[in-house]
Order: sequence, then C-alpha cells, then structure tokens
Amino acid sequence: MLASEFLGGLDLPFPILVLRLVGAALLCALIGFEREAGAHSAGLRTNMLVGLAAATFAVITFHLVDLYSDRGAAVRMDPLRLVEALTAGVAFLAAGMIVMSRGRVKNLTTGAMLWLSAAIGLAAGSGLWPIAVLAAVLGLGIGLLHAWVRPKDERLDKD
Repeated sequence: MLASEFLGGLDLPFPILVLRLVGAALLCALIGFEREAGAHSAGLRTNMLVGLAAATFAVITFHLVDLYSDRGAAVRMDPLRLVEALTAGVAFLAAGMIVMSRGRVKNLTTGAMLWLSAAIGLAAGSGLWPIAVLAAVLGLGIGLLHAWVRPKDERLDKD
C-alpha cells in the first residue's frame, strides 16, 4: 500500500520521469557552468535549480491534465498557464538580480540566462528534447561567444 503511494499514480514511466528531471538539471548545468566560470551571479546551482523546478512543474501539470481529463466541463485545465506561471516566476527572480549601478544596468544577462534555464527545464519536462538540447547548446554558445568578443575593460565589470 505504501509502495503504491510513492511509485503508483503516474502515467509517465519512472525511468522517463528520472530522465526528464535529471536531463533538465544537466542541460541547465551547461548554462550555469558558463556563468560560474565567468564568476557571474546565478551560476551552476541556481541555473540547475531553475531548470529542475521548471521540469518538475511541467511533469506535474501534464499529470494533472491527464488525471482530470475525464471530468468534463466541471474541471477546466489549460497547460499553457504553466508557461505563463513559469515566465512570471522567473521574471520575478531575474528582476531581483538586475540592478542599476553608476548609470549602468547590471546582471541583465544573468536574468536572461535564468529565463533560458526555465525554458530548457520546461522543454525537458515536457519531453521536447530537441528544443531543450538545442536551447542549452545555443545558450552556452552565446555565453562563450560573448565572453570571447567583449572588450577587456568590460570583462572586469562582471554582469
């Protein structure tokens, strides 16, 4: 009885659940590693947690939609609200990171990377692996490219 509480009830096979959650965390680790290597705020741990949370919300949302799909018009489920809630929540986190100092905006890229990690987590949690992988690779590439081309004096002023 207790085992069914922890292992039953999901339409998603357990290995797929693990793959989606771990995959989201690992893909977002790519983004976080680039941030961490450049000594920027919101590094490895933060990006992994944002991606993992987004993937978890995606899995929960699809499970709830499936669970209540036979209830008819009495229960209305809209999975697009997940995207709205995630973007609003991550925007709140990102806005808290962005500051104005000496007439310059700081941490804007950090906020954008958090937003990207949430999108990667949402894609992985939804099983949209081509989107999740491509977004992670492109995000990592953009971060590395920016670090390579920006002027030396700007490198001293970390965002």
